[in-house]
Amino acid sequence: MYTISIPSPADFHVHLRQGSFSQLIAPHVRAGGFHLAYVMPNTKPPITTTDQALAYKAELERVDHSTEYLMTLYLSPELTPHEIRKAKYAGIVGVKSYPRGVTTNSDGGIESYEMYYPIFEAMEEVGMVLNLHGEIPSDPEANICVLNAEAQFLPHLFKLHAAFPRLRIVLEHATTRAAIEAVKSCGPTVACTITAHHLALTVDDWSGQSFHFCKPVAKYPDDRRALRDVVKEGHPRFFLGSDSAPHSPQSKSIATPTQPCAAGVYTSAILLPLLAHLLESFGALDKLEGFASTFGRAFYEKPVTTGEAVKLRKVPQGNRIQESYHLAGDSLIPFWAGRSIGWEIAES
Repeated sequence: MYTISIPSPADFHVHLRQGSFSQLIAPHVRAGGFHLAYVMPNTKPPITTTDQALAYKAELERVDHSTEYLMTLYLSPELTPHEIRKAKYAGIVGVKSYPRGVTTNSDGGIESYEMYYPIFEAMEEVGMVLNLHGEIPSDPEANICVLNAEAQFLPHLFKLHAAFPRLRIVLEHATTRAAIEAVKSCGPTVACTITAHHLALTVDDWSGQSFHFCKPVAKYPDDRRALRDVVKEGHPRFFLGSDSAPHSPQSKSIATPTQPCAAGVYTSAILLPLLAHLLESFGALDKLEGFASTFGRAFYEKPVTTGEAVKLRKVPQGNRIQESYHLAGDSLIPFWAGRSIGWEIAES
């Protein structure tokens, strides 16, 4: 039976929530084939200090210590250069920027980057990574909506890269050809994550289907083609960040006139087999190792762990994705629930 082996898979963008929900979610990182999780800080309340990040890491390790958790801070007015240096010394890897109101738990997000230049200078000095949610808020008067919010953000990327050329920057979960071309045009300190679900979806797939709705939304077929092409190219500055974002089935499926359904697609529990299935579908299976392991690890300076690999096995008849996951009172519905994919984890 045909198998492939991926060394130390690493997911450089994942949401693990808190409390009882984390107890359901955190073990799925390893179950889905991954050894490393780069943990997002947009919790309630957000992770804005070193002490909070370390406490959150300890909470996750109590749930499942088999995964390596890399922690981040939420870019906020309370953050100081002193705290950046403290965070670096404590092993915290990055700082995540959310424009105000564009996605889950981003009400405290930023409105202007200039006020944070002292923070970025300190990050550049100590070698921390700036992670950018690359959208701007919708504005009907300026003709800005979810379909062009990413393209409208790209000038901010160029300006930050020009101001801080040694600062490692990651444009998160790119969805457009314009974003791919923008990152390619920048220097070696700028990289980009791509999700599994954006390699699968276009706007037609989430319009009317709440379980495919995320931020940023999937765009046009040509945009999806650009994502697939850069993965197939094996460009070393483009790698996996799943943006696996768990929400309860109720919050995903029920919307009101004043409250939309939750934005997020959940892939952690099936991630590595799903990636193999998707990359094989567009002729890029040979690029899975770079995309899901070595490229991201190289950019984040987290070498592959010698001897640790995950083996995937081809399933000609298909392997059906579980309909839902449950623990105590919490439940989740994964991406493509009930569909069959052609790969499964053989051992890890």
